[in-house]
Amino acid sequence: MAPAQTLFIDRIACDGAGLCAELLAELIALDDWGYPMLARGPVPAELLGHARRAVDACPVLALRLRAVAATTAVASRDAEAARPTRLTTVRR
Repeated sequence: MAPAQTLFIDRIACDGAGLCAELLAELIALDDWGYPMLARGPVPAELLGHARRAVDACPVLALRLRAVAATTAVASRDAEAARPTRLTTVRR
């Protein structure tokens, strides 16, 4: 089984061309200035081909795929699910 892969953006190299968001809109959105915001977690297997095309099409090579250990991917998903949605104050 191949290790899970996640997207990584080199924010210094990125020039905000936006091609990645056009090719992989399921995982990449653009902020108000046209720079990519990546979805957290591993790239789903059905989108891996699209992710590779987006990486290859980046004109400044700022977008990359990185392998992550399966335990790291599961741990980050579980931590995200366990994170409280709102902070509460307890008074004594």
